[in-house]
Amino acid sequence: MKEKFTTLTSTAVPLPIENIDTDQVIPARFLKATTREGFGDNLFRDWRYDAQNQPIADFVLNNKSYSGKILVAGKNFGCGSSREHAAWAIYDYGFRVVVSSFFADIFKNNALNNGLLPVVVTDSFLQAILDETKRNAQTRVTINLENQTIEFNNQKESFEINAYKKACLINGYDDIDYLISLNKEIKEFDLAHA
Repeated sequence: MKEKFTTLTSTAVPLPIENIDTDQVIPARFLKATTREGFGDNLFRDWRYDAQNQPIADFVLNNKSYSGKILVAGKNFGCGSSREHAAWAIYDYGFRVVVSSFFADIFKNNALNNGLLPVVVTDSFLQAILDETKRNAQTRVTINLENQTIEFNNQKESFEINAYKKACLINGYDDIDYLISLNKEIKEFDLAHA
């Protein structure tokens, strides 16, 4: 069982960079572990720290004004290699949602499989939310998974999600949990067709 996701209201972290690949999300040199814990420490490592391991002041994750469980990123997020560790790192850091106008398919599936909600919005909505969160770090964004909406400052947009993955997120299920939840129906089907 994972953390259930229904509605989230949070401040957001704006990262208006396009074509962020999975090696930028979590550099390959940090992929030695086989459990999901600890990857958040190295999220965007080469953008967060310089060669002397000092925080880079102008990178948004080092700006104490920004916090929250929502990452708002530029178009084409999660491109590059298929490493599942990218979703692990984002989730382990504390984000529960990534908003972009386009996600690489493999990243999107890895995110959904690991309890991280990728929300696809239009380019214009993405620009509006990036502009507003950069202008005001206290801007609150609400994601309602059941209604499939994202909203901030009276601006609202719907987003699409696979019905199966939506059910898994709302119930906190992984694939095995979902099958176990159907145990009664499976037994009834088996008895009816024996």
